[in-house]
Amino acid sequence: MSLSAALVLIFSFHVNALLSQPWIPHRTRWPLASLGAVSDPGLPFPEPYDVLVGSKVLNASGSRTTALRGLLPARKENLFDQLPWSDSQRRGALVVLSPAFGDFDSAEYAELLHAVLPDLRKARIDLRIIGIGSPDSCRLAAAAAKMSRDNVFFADPDGAIHRALGLHGGPDWDVPSFVPEWLLEWFADYTGAGDDPDKTGVARAWLNYMAMCAGIAAPDTLPEILRGYVGDRSAPERLRFDETIVAGGGFVEITGVSDVVLGPIRYRSAWADEVGYQRPAELATVRLRALADVLENFPAYVPDQKNLQLRGATFLFDADGKVIYEHRDTGVLAYSETMARPLMFLAPYIGHERASNPLRL
Repeated sequence: MSLSAALVLIFSFHVNALLSQPWIPHRTRWPLASLGAVSDPGLPFPEPYDVLVGSKVLNASGSRTTALRGLLPARKENLFDQLPWSDSQRRGALVVLSPAFGDFDSAEYAELLHAVLPDLRKARIDLRIIGIGSPDSCRLAAAAAKMSRDNVFFADPDGAIHRALGLHGGPDWDVPSFVPEWLLEWFADYTGAGDDPDKTGVARAWLNYMAMCAGIAAPDTLPEILRGYVGDRSAPERLRFDETIVAGGGFVEITGVSDVVLGPIRYRSAWADEVGYQRPAELATVRLRALADVLENFPAYVPDQKNLQLRGATFLFDADGKVIYEHRDTGVLAYSETMARPLMFLAPYIGHERASNPLRL
């Protein structure tokens, strides 16, 4: 897919969604789609530790390992595990299950987590990010987040962990049977998935992903998209004043929240001199930066588009593998319960100041 085509596709869809969709109340809960092991929304979720401890992932070098290898010890099951000195080196773990590494959520969340890595280490909490993708995806995501890829970024190639945990996947729509094969082939070629033999699977993933972008089975997505454009006085700044974002081959160039170039149009924002909060279009600019990076490397970021609709989750484990915090994404750009300050769940461990403003802007 070309950069310009993808930019037009995503921008136009978001605009149409904001203008044409009915307003959906924030934090309304939708039933989970029937994915993987959780086929009935009434069934309890499987235990995250039990799923992760036996799941296989790939590291950035391509070696296969288990999702929690070296991260959490076995649960205390005998007298020796309960001796006082057994706790001296025990650590908790923050496991982030990312959607496809090329997703908006992945880049945005990883940037914030990178900022608090020293604080997590001080709190004796290890970080592991497991995204849908490949070893190449891991390397690109780590480089974009300016984090070491070793022992942090891992790939779940076909979303098996996400499915086993019953994570959200949109409205769970199927491609209508009347859609002709030639159209499915054209769409797969257009998105860069022409070599995938499962053209219907590719179309189905995009159908459910774009439905979530429109707020369907994703109650928190449209408010979050809108927040990125209108600003948020309850959120901290997201861009340094001298940071320049370039996209569309130079057609778009934005410096901080002040100077904007759109082809032949140049202007200075009315809020250019305001500080202390997330200014209008500021977060949207951050997302544009991530989008530009992903579109330049889309085949590497998203080698299998059939899992594009699968959302992520966050699990914070204590040293015994017990979940002490969890959040399951409800749609696109819904990776936290407190999106204005996404890391507030870490405040008891790294402090309120660091959790509320990890970038220190």
